[in-house]
Amino acid sequence: MLEIDIYPLEMRLEKVSRRNAINILLGSGIAALGAGTIYPIIRYIIPPAESGSGTSSVSAAKVGELKPNEGKIFKFGDKPAILVLKAGGDPSSAASYVAFTAVCTHLGCTVQYRADIKNIWCACHNGHYDLNGMVISGPPPTPLTAYTVAIKGEEIFVSSAKA
Repeated sequence: MLEIDIYPLEMRLEKVSRRNAINILLGSGIAALGAGTIYPIIRYIIPPAESGSGTSSVSAAKVGELKPNEGKIFKFGDKPAILVLKAGGDPSSAASYVAFTAVCTHLGCTVQYRADIKNIWCACHNGHYDLNGMVISGPPPTPLTAYTVAIKGEEIFVSSAKA
């Protein structure tokens, strides 16, 4: 036998009380707040994975472009790198230069050279690296990746062993 439902759809749906609706909204809001709080904490504790830049050598500057105790940010593949002429260094000698990735090992911010304190500094969380790339202070977990500096003619070339 064929049954015919004579009640409209609205009458067949279970009604949610106002109290249950408010409880669902409050619970959803608290869950979103918890996720929004925990995610940055986890990102702070676990640094991002390092990937290869895909480049093995670039011309970073011209000889004489940097003065002693001065640094320059340049593009090394798809990431920034930093070239520093040490204080008292000879601009025509490759041994007077140091080069590193300019990506902080903590959260990936771009670092810069500070001539006043003679080290590499990350402004995001006040991380400090010496001119060997080692962590002096702050939250960075590992040293900066060092690059090799060579002078060919009037160009300063920076290269990486891994590409």
